[in-house]
Amino acid sequence: MSEADVSAVPPDASGIMENVRRLRRQIPGDVHELIVEAIYGDAARIADRAVSRPERSARPTLDRSLDHVLTSRLWGFPIMLLLFALMFWITIIGSNVPSGWLADFFVGWLWPVLREGFVSLGIPGWITGLVVDGMYLSMAWVISVMLPPMAIFFPLFTMLEDFGYLPRVAFNLDRLFKTVGAHGKQSMSTMMGFGCNAAGVVATRIIDSPRERLIAIITNNFALCNGRWPTQILIASIFIGSLVPAQWAGLISAAAVTGVALLGLLFTLIVSWVLSRSVLKGEVSAFSLELPPYRPPALLRTLYTSLIDRTMFVLWRAVVFAIPAGAVIWLIANIPVGDASLAHWLIHNLDPVGLALGLNGVILIAYVVAIPANEIVIPTILMLTVLVAGVHGVGPGAGVMFELDSNGATKEILQAGGWTLLTAVNLMLFSLLHNPCSTTIYTIYKETGSVKWTAVSTLLPVMIGIVVTFSVAFIWHQMAG
Repeated sequence: MSEADVSAVPPDASGIMENVRRLRRQIPGDVHELIVEAIYGDAARIADRAVSRPERSARPTLDRSLDHVLTSRLWGFPIMLLLFALMFWITIIGSNVPSGWLADFFVGWLWPVLREGFVSLGIPGWITGLVVDGMYLSMAWVISVMLPPMAIFFPLFTMLEDFGYLPRVAFNLDRLFKTVGAHGKQSMSTMMGFGCNAAGVVATRIIDSPRERLIAIITNNFALCNGRWPTQILIASIFIGSLVPAQWAGLISAAAVTGVALLGLLFTLIVSWVLSRSVLKGEVSAFSLELPPYRPPALLRTLYTSLIDRTMFVLWRAVVFAIPAGAVIWLIANIPVGDASLAHWLIHNLDPVGLALGLNGVILIAYVVAIPANEIVIPTILMLTVLVAGVHGVGPGAGVMFELDSNGATKEILQAGGWTLLTAVNLMLFSLLHNPCSTTIYTIYKETGSVKWTAVSTLLPVMIGIVVTFSVAFIWHQMAG
């Protein structure tokens, strides 16, 4: 290789050529020629594998073959939807049994033991009610309902992440999110939000642009977290599924819940588009998305990351906020105002607003006192409904949250409280479009350091939920009239 040959090499290879010149001065000519040939031979083999040319495609590999399918315009989206639907199905079905075990232990066995213990020690009834029936039961419901889904969803999500599939999801959704002025990586934080919105907010750290990260944080609440799945599934099963023959009830109920989840994704895109063209206007940042090689997940690391860093961290925060919520729930049901409780008074005054939204005062109160955790919404609604509807023989007492094993019995109680199909539909919509839970609100503040943006993230979904439910109720009544 002549000196002229070396000098003709493109400038971006100047570092390699400098090493070649140094070697040429230090070693004999024949050996030098062999080394240079080896360097260029390796370069040719790398280019042969990695670079596609018009006249000849790059050499196929397993990674390239998988990417050809998983990131294709034809198959990329269907496979992505199928995988996440399967993951949600495994989470929902798989969590039913352990949730039942935890509820049997914490609520069915330990709660009566604690109550009897307080009574036997001569502790005043109001303290027993506040601590055991309020604070403890709230914590027990949160653990029973929240822990099993997270313990299943987060490991599955982390496995997809370790396998290398999630960057392919970001690649598939990049164009869609860029179209609405958001960042392609927002797709990954949105998917994490389906497990827990607080975890989804933390996951926005992968977005470098502060403006686009803020859009991802504000809109993450539109991802239907696992705390809201039980409400969606229960209401869809007892009200939507009952509209069709029994053999189709499960399918229609699942379709209704899936529709709500997809509606949440639609609101994510719409609100991202509005924010990116108004208060968070700016250029969409370009980023290089590296598609890592596929690799088998490290099981122990996956379990540690998902169970310790994610599940237990989020659960601890939820429990901390749920305990005072239980105290508030018990107090409003037991503090007298005139001839009735504070709960009666609040529900009576909020009923006109609730009915205008196609809901009722019980639902509004339940969502106010259940801000710390969505998991206690249904037990709170049942407790308040029994309290104000005067249903006897159901539930342990005033201020004591409960659930029923039978969907039929649950439907009877809700209908005794004035529920209709409109109430059920708008509850499913309001469950999607309402403020984040306290854990997520606190996480948003920690991540943004801003009271302003925390308030926007909290109030914006509520405002949208009010507009949507009012519109649905108005159209419903117009069609019925």
